[in-house]
Amino acid sequence: MGGAGGAAGLFGNGGAGGRGGMGGVGAAVPNSVAGDGGMGGAGGAAGLFGDGGAGGPGGDGGAAAAVPGSTAGKGGVGGIGGAGHLFGSGGAGGQGGHGGAGGLSSANTGGDGGDGGTGGRGGLWGNGGAGGSGGQAGAGLVGDGTSGMGGAGGAARLFGNGGAGGAGGASEGGGTAGMGGAGGRGGLFIGDGGRGGNAGATGGFGVGANGGDGGNAIFIGNGGDGGNGTGGKPGGKGGSAGPFGHNGMNGLP
Repeated sequence: MGGAGGAAGLFGNGGAGGRGGMGGVGAAVPNSVAGDGGMGGAGGAAGLFGDGGAGGPGGDGGAAAAVPGSTAGKGGVGGIGGAGHLFGSGGAGGQGGHGGAGGLSSANTGGDGGDGGTGGRGGLWGNGGAGGSGGQAGAGLVGDGTSGMGGAGGAARLFGNGGAGGAGGASEGGGTAGMGGAGGRGGLFIGDGGRGGNAGATGGFGVGANGGDGGNAIFIGNGGDGGNGTGGKPGGKGGSAGPFGHNGMNGLP
């Protein structure tokens, strides 16, 4: 796992989290399993007047050995963004790691991508951080794995907008794209819900995924729009508004 970012003092931003370690390559024996990537480190918390640090990216999964039945490693999950404190926004979530390559054997499939990290919570007067994007699945001769889901946007606390959900990881071969992450909740008094993330793009024989739902508003604010789906899959639902606002629009398929 990557190291956590340092917390800030009074006037400063939190430090960024470190990258997760890369998974080890699978042993050259039948039915071996490559190592998964490590989780990204969490972003550091903000000071009273500063933003939270970004979460670290997840490590990439290890490649499968070129022997039948071997398994590629999964990408690591992105680190969570650091929280805002008083006047500041939450940090962005880290990107999910890429899945390991499936190797040269026709029996192997690429590893799954890691999910994006959740955005950090906003300060009392600040926005939630954006969710990290999902990692792309590794390629294999049989097909790609499943790409990672986008991270959820961070919630606002009192005055501020929810963070946008992260985009799902793309699938460029025969695997499955990652879903979009959900948008974060708006502030308890004033603020819009975050937009849902778009699903990952598809190419070749890839399978699409749903878009992320928009975040809800609580009192004065609009619901976030849903993210778009891919490959004919539905878009995310628009978030609900507070008493003073309008609902978000549903995402497109």
